[in-house]
Amino acid sequence: MEKCWHAVYTKPRWEKKVHSLLVNKGFEAYCPLTKVRKKWTDRYKIIEEPLFRSYVFVAVAKDEQTRIRLTDGVVNFVYWMGRPAVIKQEEIEVIQKFLKEYKEVEACPVTFEAGQRVRIKNGLLIDNEGLIVKVQNKRAYVLLKTLGYALTAQFETINLETL
Repeated sequence: MEKCWHAVYTKPRWEKKVHSLLVNKGFEAYCPLTKVRKKWTDRYKIIEEPLFRSYVFVAVAKDEQTRIRLTDGVVNFVYWMGRPAVIKQEEIEVIQKFLKEYKEVEACPVTFEAGQRVRIKNGLLIDNEGLIVKVQNKRAYVLLKTLGYALTAQFETINLETL
């Protein structure tokens, strides 16, 4: 069966441990780490921290997903549209190359705010641009100007990208 990359959500501060447990079980796992300079009381020290808090990537076939869920420290798979989200191999490779190229990398979630211009990534209105009117939870209300009319539509923020 074909293996796909998935993200698993871990207990807080269990990323390295979960990665190790998955590798020991024979899975191909990836926990992107970045070097961070931390201050101790008497000195500074460079340590490796997970780039994505509470996430580890694992390449797994569908019939092996239960073994992943039963691993200590794994909360569950990250879901998208009711199924474990599939991460493209190319995206994993981009993260790996980026971490080789740059030091002290930080990952920040994308936030959307009223007044921001966005492009729609999926659905009937794909590639249309609009202006965010308001944001509630993980939904954004976007003003679209088409055919001389102003339309406001509600979108999941995952389906938007900033311009």
